[in-house]
Amino acid sequence: MLIQAKDLPFRELNRQINAAGEQSVTLQGVMGQRFIASGLKGKDVEINGIPGNALGAYLDGAHITVRGNAQDATGDTMNEGSIRIYGRSGDATGYAMRGGSIYVQGDSGYRAGIHMKAYSAKYPVLVIGGAAGSFLGEYLAGGVIIVLGIGHEAEGKAPVGYFTGTGMYGGKIFLRSAHVPHDLPPQVDVREAAAQDREEAYAHVAQYCAYFGGDPHQLMEHRLLVLTPSEESSYKQLYCAQ
Repeated sequence: MLIQAKDLPFRELNRQINAAGEQSVTLQGVMGQRFIASGLKGKDVEINGIPGNALGAYLDGAHITVRGNAQDATGDTMNEGSIRIYGRSGDATGYAMRGGSIYVQGDSGYRAGIHMKAYSAKYPVLVIGGAAGSFLGEYLAGGVIIVLGIGHEAEGKAPVGYFTGTGMYGGKIFLRSAHVPHDLPPQVDVREAAAQDREEAYAHVAQYCAYFGGDPHQLMEHRLLVLTPSEESSYKQLYCAQ
């Protein structure tokens, strides 16, 4: 089903998406409407244009494809499903997501993956093909974040901004980088990826390449760093059962 979204306010746009009798819905002419597909389940939505903030907030099993850039808070508190962005994403991508996956072809803004968490069988995945801004994985509680740094290899620094992993007390961050971020907080441990780590990361990198192109084997030939919370992290003592 095709929906012309250009002049539709977000409430009417979401009403039409939910009322569509077909599983696959294509939105044409999206121009910054917020909350598109909020809480949606059971549909495949393709977006042509630039969605506004909180795309796929509370997503509950639907699959969203964005043929362009996305703005802030994409996948806010999403529970299940997938979002793939053929472009860049704004700040707070994957904010508090607790399940499902978000794949960004290009760069992401500040605070990507802030307070992601895993629960029972739910394990959120955020893969950023380019670079990420400051505060990546802030207060990370579970799940995995991968920053591939594609196109940033020659910059002589890690493909992240400042304060990566600040306050993290769970989960894991992979950085495809020859350089360790210079200002990692003391509660974050960094090490070279072991064989088991690389196997875990490879599955998500292969999925990235299936979406956007590229050779996962070639990407994985690069140095891969793993960031995890230290056992002595005061944040871990505050938020995790002892």
